[in-house]
Amino acid sequence: MCILFFTVVTASSMAGSAMYELVRVGHDELVGEIIRLEGDLATIQVYEETSGVTVGDPVLRTGKPLSVELGPGIVNNIFDGIQRPLKGICDLTSSIYIPRGVNVPALDRKVEWEFIPTPGLKPGMHITGGDIYGVVPENTLVQHRIMLSPKAQGTVKWIAPTGHYTLSVSCKNL
Repeated sequence: MCILFFTVVTASSMAGSAMYELVRVGHDELVGEIIRLEGDLATIQVYEETSGVTVGDPVLRTGKPLSVELGPGIVNNIFDGIQRPLKGICDLTSSIYIPRGVNVPALDRKVEWEFIPTPGLKPGMHITGGDIYGVVPENTLVQHRIMLSPKAQGTVKWIAPTGHYTLSVSCKNL
């Protein structure tokens, strides 16, 4: 259940939620972020127009923090304040306006990017969080360094050869 204060919503039955967690508010699934927790009550900042949201509307938890996605395609794109790609929204909706609750990935999952593995990285080598295992050129000025997640580590079982891959493809196996 939610209580409305313009773009701030209070939701009950939110035990187990986390500060700064991304949530979807109302039947239109508006983008929001938990900014205060007190018992099972969560105060949520909604980053879209809340007209039409009423007391009792659902609040969907994602279990993920509100964050931005970094990677190939970010430089040649224009985003709104919560990293929704304006061109992607326009292509989807055929409108210059951003509809409420629209959910478009920040980076296009269909585009193929050239992946170049780190020279000398071979199966059997041990890598830890922050190690660079490849690069992806976005343009002549920007190269994305592909790193292992901060708390991850392991032995390389397989590394993709130089080639073109979508963002959904894993270029390594530990």
